[in-house]
Amino acid sequence: MCGIYITNIPYFENEVKDKLNLIKFRGPDNLGYKKINDISFGHLRLSIIDLDERSNQPFSYNHLEIVFNGEIYNFEAIREELIQNGYTFQTSSDTEVLIKGFELWGENILPKLNGMFAFAIYNAKNNTVFSARDRLGVKPFYYYWKDGVFEICSQLRPLVNSKSKVSEEAVSIYLDCGYIPSPFSIIEDIHKLPPGNFMIFDLNKGTKTITEFWNLKTVVLRDVSYEEAKKELHELLIDAVKIRMQSDVPLGSFLSGGIDSALVSSIAAKISNEPINTFTIGFEDPKFDESKVASQYAKIIGSHHVETQCSSDDVLKMLPTLIEAFDEPFADNSALPSLLLNSVTKKYATVALSGDGGDESFIGYHHLLLVEKFRKVAFIPLFFRKLLNKIDWYKVFKTRPETIRGILNSKDENDLIAKIFTSFDTLQKKFNILWLEKYYKNYKQLSISPLQRAADLNVKLWLENDSNVKIDRASMAASVEVRSPFLDYRIIEFARTLPIDFRYRNGVTKKILRDILSEYIPETIFNQPKSGFSVPLGDWIRKELKEEITTTLNDDFLNSVPNLDVVKFKKQFAMHFQGKYDYSFSIWKLFLLAKWQENFNIS
Repeated sequence: MCGIYITNIPYFENEVKDKLNLIKFRGPDNLGYKKINDISFGHLRLSIIDLDERSNQPFSYNHLEIVFNGEIYNFEAIREELIQNGYTFQTSSDTEVLIKGFELWGENILPKLNGMFAFAIYNAKNNTVFSARDRLGVKPFYYYWKDGVFEICSQLRPLVNSKSKVSEEAVSIYLDCGYIPSPFSIIEDIHKLPPGNFMIFDLNKGTKTITEFWNLKTVVLRDVSYEEAKKELHELLIDAVKIRMQSDVPLGSFLSGGIDSALVSSIAAKISNEPINTFTIGFEDPKFDESKVASQYAKIIGSHHVETQCSSDDVLKMLPTLIEAFDEPFADNSALPSLLLNSVTKKYATVALSGDGGDESFIGYHHLLLVEKFRKVAFIPLFFRKLLNKIDWYKVFKTRPETIRGILNSKDENDLIAKIFTSFDTLQKKFNILWLEKYYKNYKQLSISPLQRAADLNVKLWLENDSNVKIDRASMAASVEVRSPFLDYRIIEFARTLPIDFRYRNGVTKKILRDILSEYIPETIFNQPKSGFSVPLGDWIRKELKEEITTTLNDDFLNSVPNLDVVKFKKQFAMHFQGKYDYSFSIWKLFLLAKWQENFNIS
């Protein structure tokens, strides 16, 4: 896990190093710099595999120079293939495998890679820069390109300068999503390379091309029995965990009260020759505390368990770190406990396994089930459903008015799915969702199952731009590398070939994962109520953060936000503080946008 940088802007060495020092937490073990022709390379290293300085980057081989962030989990198998083709190796790192594999196969190395990666390779022979990002977008990749001038980095902050301007379109999207999806960034002219794509800058011709090498495919269901599918998935999971346990530094596993982290930790404990380290944090409020269940899991799998009890103050102290490490406005409140968990973990381990990604593939999120509920009213013509909205259903179901109205007003299942992952009631003054149609519309065509279509958009939009961003920035802020076996592309692809009722049956989410987990942990233990990795944000806004939020979200700031419906937001703000409804997400989005602006000092 590292930070990469490459540019042909004529910066001095000290300027490049100053830029990288802004994100030094990504790689505190070495800051590397090199200049070839007019190309400057920078690299921050968090040493995980082959700790020797021979594996420091930038890394050279013949006419190629690489800066690489991530891990190639199957690099040993690829190295053997390269040895059979006559290559020899001076290190035991995946970096050397990657650069030599690229020399032999070019872009065709990408389908061979199983890992999380973002890298750039400069070819001095033909004056080109080849870059690629992993299939699921686990590792970040920002770039600037204009008229043959380019700059690439793992994070946004080193690319921002005095001429940078806020992207109004990105802000509009953020007002609904609470994050900024690829290919956008909060800054005009700085973009994210979409996952599963490679990019080539031809510096002689002054051209840029972006090509897709992986994406979700049209679902083709397999003719397989449930028991056969369970056995095959179990074997896949064991391998996915095993290849992620390669490390030359201490390794552990996050362990909450959930199914996914319990399964990953159980498999890791069985693979390991000695007790693994597991980590959890507990909260004062029992509604948000899963530490007792995690402790039960740890006893059963025989791990060395580290439990840290945290107060509200402990979590809120992470707010400055969130602003500093995330670089863009990011309103998922679980980022705060994630930062705290990683800071605790760093005391014991540099690599941690995680259960992230299980919910997306195996229908674990309850918001996906809104699609199932919609089927009960979808047969009613839209005109009559709009009439039904005049009834105060939200009082019956004890939810916000916008949610019920959003469901009843949906034209069809695809319209509802879009609302689930954007907003049921936009904060945009002039609503614009064209970006979703332009960059994420494929979810509509890949499956006849509306539940699968919702899961697909969950993977393509939310997983990359929310979950993966949270994992990367929260772990990197503490110089920890997090590895998620459920994000192995083989598991993502396999899950989509299974019938829905293998994954969701009679109200039971993640059915097949639960049945695999029962081979390690009794069902009575893991079927206890789960609170989720979240915090009592609504209460904090009304109490601990009230003064700061009220001062920050003043009229001057609100009126400066592009395309914000200020009147609607103020109504939500008032109702939240009156205790009528929970509008914490809306308030938190604007609060973090204000904090970002203050930190970056950009109007």
